[in-house]
Amino acid sequence: QLQLVESGGGLVQPGGSLRLSCAASGFPLDYYAIGWFRLAPGKEREGVSCISTSGGSTNYADSVKGRFTISRDNAKNTVYLQMNSLKPEDTAVYYCAADRLVAAYLLCSPLDFGSWGQGTQVTVSS
Repeated sequence: QLQLVESGGGLVQPGGSLRLSCAASGFPLDYYAIGWFRLAPGKEREGVSCISTSGGSTNYADSVKGRFTISRDNAKNTVYLQMNSLKPEDTAVYYCAADRLVAAYLLCSPLDFGSWGQGTQVTVSS
């Protein structure tokens, strides 16, 4: 069974950066599309960024384009989310998710992802 563990969250000032990691175990990550999602209080879970199995194709929410970068290292079974120029509205619990539906990264919808990590809190505040 695929297991996902996120790390790298924390408290950062506006304009700062964080790098989230999602480490997978149980299955090689090569077979999975991966997504990063976030859940803020009072809001619905939102797709932040998704990446294809090879890493050659990515998808970003408009709100994070140009600030966030998703990448994956299949040899390390790990996916990353580099977050720069963070804003208070980026505050949320961030989750990584995986699915063997290889096209899941296209819509980057949480409905298409079946395996989820436990989440990591990101707080952007001065």
